Amino acid sequence: MRTRSLLAVAGVVAALSVSATVPSSAADTPVLTTGSAGGTPVAVGDVLNASLASGTAATLYSSSTGTSGVSCSSSTFTAAVTDNPAAPGTATESLTGHTFDSASCTSNVVGVLGVTGITVDNLPYSTTVSSDGTVAVAPAAGSSIQTTVKLRTLLGTVTCVYRAAGLSGTASNTDNSIAFTNQQFTKFSGSSLCFASGWFTAKYAPVSDTSQEGGPTVYVN
Repeated sequence: MRTRSLLAVAGVVAALSVSATVPSSAADTPVLTTGSAGGTPVAVGDVLNASLASGTAATLYSSSTGTSGVSCSSSTFTAAVTDNPAAPGTATESLTGHTFDSASCTSNVVGVLGVTGITVDNLPYSTTVSSDGTVAVAPAAGSSIQTTVKLRTLLGTVTCVYRAAGLSGTASNTDNSIAFTNQQFTKFSGSSLCFASGWFTAKYAPVSDTSQEGGPTVYVN
């Protein structure tokens, strides 16, 4: 009887050990991984990078349903991971760079001959990526997300400054992308050639971890 009791206790202990191990292992999967969902954890400090998805353009149009404004076929963002907690959760990043190649930009606004430059101001921005794919970009306290667009006209260069309180996007593991759709900016300063509101749309893919060898793609868990 004693032997059977000891074996029974040992079996219970073993079962508890196994059941405790499985949740712990699952909980160790962070929000951001590389290679696959549930893959290699992205380390804090790693730099993530992405350019526009192939065949797409970043646009800043004068309305959410129109096609008048500025379009660029080359744009890139760079962000450093500042926290990557266990999933489900929210990872944080510092958006340190967001560039647009003015040579790839065009404008169909009446009176505008071309785009001289597009600059993203007030960097860095704070970025969060949640397990459900929600992406949020916010400026530092007391600041704003700001973009300066310089347009070439017959009368010279016109500078348009647009601001937004924040941006909302979506991350997808299907193509390792981050997409922004019709994010509204309001004109802060500029001539009448600068439309009153700018609606920003862009899709960046694939997002890769450039701090790791081979720049593996990033997944959200």
